[in-house]
Amino acid sequence: MKTKMSNLKTQTRKNTLQLAYWTASWLVTTAIATFGPIFLWSDYKLLTFFAIIINLGAGVGVILANIRHLRGLDELQQKIHLNAMGIALGVGVIGGLSYSLLDTTNLIAGDAEISVLVMGISMAYLIAIVAGNRYYR
Repeated sequence: MKTKMSNLKTQTRKNTLQLAYWTASWLVTTAIATFGPIFLWSDYKLLTFFAIIINLGAGVGVILANIRHLRGLDELQQKIHLNAMGIALGVGVIGGLSYSLLDTTNLIAGDAEISVLVMGISMAYLIAIVAGNRYYR
């Protein structure tokens, strides 16, 4: 029994590190695709296109690593993450549509930016994970 628990922790650690690697890769390629055309290669659209394709590939890597990570968790952690994902989805859809409506009806001064929505979804997911872990402690 102890060996099985040790193997689960080792596999979870490995999956978490792989997820961190893919997430960092995606973050770096996003920065390159965003700022490369501005600071590094300006009018070379082909380089920008390849940077975006590489970023898309890294994003697929994040998705696959996340699936692997979730499958490797025990049932309680899977439940916590599933609940957190449901909350994050709700924040993304409901919050995102409301945010867009505020923009289209000119009730906010600036334009609705996707980065604000991504931060809101991320914070909702993080808070829900922390709350779920505290609840089941």
